[in-house]
Formats: sequence, structure tokens, C-alpha cells
Amino acid sequence: MSDQTLFGKIITGEIPSHKVANGTNWYAFLDIYPRREGHTLVIPHKQVVNLQDLSSEELCDLFTGVKIVQKKLSAVFDTTDFTICIHDGPLAGQEVPHVHVHVIPRTMGDGGKTLMAMWPGNIVAGDVDHGELADLAKQLDEVE
Repeated sequence: MSDQTLFGKIITGEIPSHKVANGTNWYAFLDIYPRREGHTLVIPHKQVVNLQDLSSEELCDLFTGVKIVQKKLSAVFDTTDFTICIHDGPLAGQEVPHVHVHVIPRTMGDGGKTLMAMWPGNIVAGDVDHGELADLAKQLDEVE
């Protein structure tokens, strides 16, 4: 199937991968360009770009996969801390047009950073504009 993504080809076995786990509607494998050892990708079988295009069942199954992967990585890396990251669409930094969850085990001194490090120019602390936040929250709440 020519319109399969890289991850679709991994699911069908056309491209090799290093399986960590698999389950109903999902598959997990080691990232070939890991940010650190153990960096795992959990992907749905359904080839979609955005999370909102998964059914509730598929989404639940995907995050069951994340939980299973965390348990396995916890045992190997002796940690309960993880960076869980989803780039939901190309503008969010998604490089493969197929939903995928990065599960990265975190340990002391691993060189990883925080979410705030992704936007270092943003204000970290200071005055909060509660009026602006309230206006946005109201606008979002009114969306069906």
C-alpha cells in the first residue's frame, strides 16, 4: 500500500522494528534515534495524523499501551519518571504523519530538560493575566 506511513510499514512488518510490546489497536517499539536509551514510540494501528481522529476505544487502547511500556521501562531503568510527549500534527513538530506517543524514561543526570526549556523566551513566573485566561476559558467552554 503506497500511502502507508513509515509507521504503517513498521506495523505490517515491511520495515523492521525492535518491539517493546503490542496490544489491541497499538504497537510499541524502540525509537531508532533515541533521545536517551529506552526511548520508545507507542503508535495506534490506525493511521491518523491527529489524536482526535482516533475513536475513544482506540485512544484508550493507545494509552493502555503507554502504561504497559512505562511498566517495562521502569523495570529496566529503575525509574518511575517519564517524559511523555505527543506532537499532534505537523505544526506541533510531528515528523511522521501518524499519531505516536514518545515514552522516554527519565533518570537523574540524563540530560533531558523540562517543557519550559522548549520555549525559553516565554515568561516562567511573574504576573498572571487572569482576565485573559478567563476569557479564553469561557470561549473554550462554549465550544460544542
